[in-house]
Amino acid sequence: MPENSDKSVSAEGLAQVASKAAKGGLPPVHLWNPPYCGEMDMVIRKDGTWIHEGTPIGRPAMVRLFSTILKREGDQYFLVTPVEKVGIQVEDAPFIATDADFSPDRITFTTNLGDQAVAGPDNPIIMRGGVDEPRPYIHIRGGLEALIDRKTFYRLAAAADPGPDGRVGVTSQGQFFALEP
Repeated sequence: MPENSDKSVSAEGLAQVASKAAKGGLPPVHLWNPPYCGEMDMVIRKDGTWIHEGTPIGRPAMVRLFSTILKREGDQYFLVTPVEKVGIQVEDAPFIATDADFSPDRITFTTNLGDQAVAGPDNPIIMRGGVDEPRPYIHIRGGLEALIDRKTFYRLAAAADPGPDGRVGVTSQGQFFALEP
């Protein structure tokens, strides 16, 4: 992909379009396939911090707005509007699961940006890494995942039971998720 294009893409311009598109819920980014306009100097760090042009974005509402127009295609991440698509960098996962609510038949995760996802067939818990450093994730939406933070993972481990294959895990919406890589 080219580093930049002739079009000037600004964070403020993307935010304005996202704000209009997000009225009444999440914008339908899965339906948008605008032309690629180049790369933006934006990084989502491993700790969930959004960085624009080397500086953390200090306005949580702006970060939330950008998160609503985030789209993943393969291993690449983009901010998309109906008319433009710009590449950004994501060091690990774009979200961090910072809490989980345990009900008898479901586990609902909440991210650092307020998104919620119920673990189940549509939002699996995925284990990566080795036995020494397991890295748990939860699918949030449209191929976007959240790294489950340490305290939330410990809560999952405390609620775990042996599964049908002998591995330890949790069940949500009738689906068993092993907590071992």
